[in-house]
Amino acid sequence: MQLNKEIAAVVTGGSSGLGAATARKMASHGVKVTLFDVNEEVGKATADEIGALFVKVDVTSDDSVKAGLDAAEAAHGPARILVNCAGIAPVAKTTSRGEPHSMDMFQAVINVNLVGTFRCTAFASTRMATLDPITDDGERGVIISTASVAAFEGQIGQAAYAASKGGIAALTLPVARDLSKSGIRVMTIAPGTFETPMLRGLSQEVQDSLGQQVPFPSRLGRGDEYAQLVEAILQNPMLNGETIRLDGAIRMSPR
Repeated sequence: MQLNKEIAAVVTGGSSGLGAATARKMASHGVKVTLFDVNEEVGKATADEIGALFVKVDVTSDDSVKAGLDAAEAAHGPARILVNCAGIAPVAKTTSRGEPHSMDMFQAVINVNLVGTFRCTAFASTRMATLDPITDDGERGVIISTASVAAFEGQIGQAAYAASKGGIAALTLPVARDLSKSGIRVMTIAPGTFETPMLRGLSQEVQDSLGQQVPFPSRLGRGDEYAQLVEAILQNPMLNGETIRLDGAIRMSPR
């Protein structure tokens, strides 16, 4: 898919971190970008900075996602690109100090990360499937979701997060198969340790330590590097139905 001003895109979790970097990259190609996020203040500031549209959307709500897609389409036309970056990452052990993991917390992580990703994918792809193809191959759209290396090497305290991200990785191939006749590609990126708002809340010492665990390059990943992979996926029509690790060869230890 060629990235230009004729293409509209939606990025969930687009206010900051990987989502904002992705939105910025696509906007630099002239793509008409809509940011979905619950953080209205930061979302509007990011949208203003890159010339995008911000819509407050809760990915755990059918009505909110539908309204967001309606608003994006009214402003920019139907979206041919969806990038799912919305997510949360609370930490809790399966049992600790005589208490079990909070079931409400576990359910919340699954609802945002996994069900939210599938909800946006299902609703957006239903609209994409009605569009005319834009390539000789018959491509109508591309959907990219965000898993994590925790899907494969979840650390202590990451039971909920790892389960949600593992689910996203597992969704990738069957959804790509579901959507193949509609000319919609489906890919997932599994980042390693990246500079995100969650990690920036840690001390510099901890951030440096995490970066040094990466074989090469021995540092935290940057948002623009995630965005570069999104760009490459969008432009390469043979990338479909796969999860790509973006991690500098790291394999996470138990803690």
